[in-house]
Amino acid sequence: MSNYHTSNHTKVKQLIRKGVRIDRPESITIGEEVSCDQISDNRVVIHSGCKIYGSHTVIMSGCEIGYEGPVTIENCQLGPDVKLNGGFFSQSTFLGKTTLGSGAHIRGGCLLEEEASVAHTVSLKQTILFPFVILGGLINFCDCLMAGGTDRKNHSEVGSSYIHFNYTPNQDKATPSLIGDVPKGVMLNQRPIFLGGQGGLVGPVRIGYGTVIAAGTIYRKDFRKGDGLLFAGSNVKKQQPLHFGLYPGIKRITTNNINYIANIIALRRWYIDVRSLFFLRNPIEKALYQGALEKIEMVISERIKRLKEVADKMPRSIELYKKMMEKHALQRQQDLKKELFEQWSNIEGFLTDSFKKEGNLEKRDEFLDLIQQKIDEKGKNYIEAIKGLENSGATIGTEWLQGLVDEITNQIPNIIPSFRP
Repeated sequence: MSNYHTSNHTKVKQLIRKGVRIDRPESITIGEEVSCDQISDNRVVIHSGCKIYGSHTVIMSGCEIGYEGPVTIENCQLGPDVKLNGGFFSQSTFLGKTTLGSGAHIRGGCLLEEEASVAHTVSLKQTILFPFVILGGLINFCDCLMAGGTDRKNHSEVGSSYIHFNYTPNQDKATPSLIGDVPKGVMLNQRPIFLGGQGGLVGPVRIGYGTVIAAGTIYRKDFRKGDGLLFAGSNVKKQQPLHFGLYPGIKRITTNNINYIANIIALRRWYIDVRSLFFLRNPIEKALYQGALEKIEMVISERIKRLKEVADKMPRSIELYKKMMEKHALQRQQDLKKELFEQWSNIEGFLTDSFKKEGNLEKRDEFLDLIQQKIDEKGKNYIEAIKGLENSGATIGTEWLQGLVDEITNQIPNIIPSFRP
């Protein structure tokens, strides 16, 4: 028997001795780099045909893997009672009681929070789902964050056969969409958002709480105010000239990207100051927390990289614009693009430095005192503690995080003067 097969057989036997239920041990592959210490011995079930790889893989108590079909896991962290029913899962983190159906294709940078649920044949990458969010089947939903809802019966949902369009004809991915937001969304007290089936969002867009987008609608605009029903509709001509690389909406693209990054930076701060209070009781919980924090930082890095790729295209865009418009070319349009290109290093440095920002410390400390009171009352159950806050307490937390978002976004016009109203 080869060293590889000997190592795999040893790992499987070690897990069985710990108490992990493995129905067909001979069909399971456990990478030699996997730490059995990071796989719980309490109510974990691994069905036949599953493959588990990665030194950063964590599987906590009550997890069930591969019930509907074989599962491949690569450096993922699974919180308590997570169900991965079938598919491929790489470099992503799933917090307590998340469920994903068969045929899933979950790539790097995904963070699914408590009780988020995904049906069959869903593709995610660089996706963040807040608690209780549900995705139907046959969905491609990469490069976005979705929040909204208060519990399993009052939740945000994406209907089946939905697409978040995240790749443009200009061959860029500066397209992240914010469906809800971080400062209000983390309080678990907002109206749900519903994206009707067989529809799509063309990123980057910002959608407010209480929005319902009717089935079959492809939506291309921002609807930040929320609380409205949106239908398909277009006044675009059926045929018109197409100029690759023109970027006529560069101000909106950049503004939405910066706002998205600022929200994810605020989420990182939330994890450092608030979420950490609910983890860190033992090494396996620490590893789960670190995995979640790592995914948030992966998202920030990806979004900065993708926006840089667009900024680098601005000199070519200016030349195309002048050639197309000739004497009608507007100087302001050229200045927008020129400043984005020339000031990119300053923008990138500012966004990176914003990792250190903590927001208003007085509001933060006041909010953390309230959270500690809830922990003292209810224990370290994150959902119960957050939902147990009074409206006034949640408002303080939202103001703290929104202040951090505003602190970042309000600085951009100082770096790029042409972005001022």
